[in-house]
Amino acid sequence: MASARSSKATKATRGKPKVIAAELWTAGQRRAATIHEISYRACFKPQLPAYFIERHTKPGDVVYDPFSGRGTTPIEAALQGRKVIANDINPLSALLAAPRLALPDVDAIAERLALIPKHIAGRAPPLAMFYERKTLRELMALRDWLLHRRASGEADALDGWIGMVATNRLTGHSPGFFSVYSFPPNQAVTAAGQTRINAQRGQKPTYRDTHALILKKSKQLLRGLEASQTKALRKAGKTARFLTGDARRTPQIKRGSVALTVTSPPFLDVVDYAGDNWLRGWFNGLPVKQIASAMTVPRTVPQWSLVMGEVLQELFRITRPDGVVAFEVGEVKKGAIKLDEVVVPLGIAAGFKAESVLINTQRFTKTAHIWGVANNADGTNSNRIVVFRKPA
Repeated sequence: MASARSSKATKATRGKPKVIAAELWTAGQRRAATIHEISYRACFKPQLPAYFIERHTKPGDVVYDPFSGRGTTPIEAALQGRKVIANDINPLSALLAAPRLALPDVDAIAERLALIPKHIAGRAPPLAMFYERKTLRELMALRDWLLHRRASGEADALDGWIGMVATNRLTGHSPGFFSVYSFPPNQAVTAAGQTRINAQRGQKPTYRDTHALILKKSKQLLRGLEASQTKALRKAGKTARFLTGDARRTPQIKRGSVALTVTSPPFLDVVDYAGDNWLRGWFNGLPVKQIASAMTVPRTVPQWSLVMGEVLQELFRITRPDGVVAFEVGEVKKGAIKLDEVVVPLGIAAGFKAESVLINTQRFTKTAHIWGVANNADGTNSNRIVVFRKPA
């Protein structure tokens, strides 16, 4: 944590929250558990929810994320002995997060993979720009196995884990993925886009042993976990709740039951979640067009404000007295729009006290630069978190 000397703060005036700008959490401060290493576009680092979980909850408290994405908040909360609730309108979110709270044994994964056929007859989908013929047949067979098991009610934790890992390995830019070189690994380009990449690079798909890659990635996810972390994840998994729906309406969550919410809502038309995940949707048998039509993608600040105002009202309902909401909103439109300034009055209107705005300064990775993001200059430049507290 940054010292008081290294931070810059202004005290609240006229009811405004104090603003603290500092290097509050970075990759070097706290090594994240390997179980987090699932690619998903627009996700925050585990250090962010850890920062709030450690300060505002105790073991056994409920931690929630209404826009769960890959599940960073619930996974980190589980690692720290908290109970978890996660929600996302995209059903892919639960498929990526829930299996990591039901950790299988590596040998059991290998045994299950040995039972799954590596070839299936029938017409192949038009994905030859991504996958070599044999690789595609393996993927089709695996997909058929998993979908059949779900439909029949036979699916178990091993199936969930294998499906999660396979979903994460569908496309990427190294031999560790099933596809030919494709970028980036946390989203899928269109078929036409991949065809252009292949032409530009003079490449064609080569065979990838899907079962071997699933086992390799499984070992990577599990290797760094201590016995206490494995125990904590499995314990949290017994009571964890993964909801799929609109964050504005969560009647499944009891009033005043959540100690802490850490979340990052969809920004202003920055990320096309459905478009990024079309291939993952195919593999998991998800109705991508239907899911996309149900997603709220605000194009303007007034539209975004209307949706987020309702979300904050629902968060006020489920938050316990003296509970905290950490609402990460970043920057958009080259920093011209600072959504923290928009969301503060929305939270106050919902009944919260706006305690502070934390601005975590950071240096970007290669992926951020590829998105066109420069340090403190363009795009979503920094973590900007509005911290609300429900009056006791």
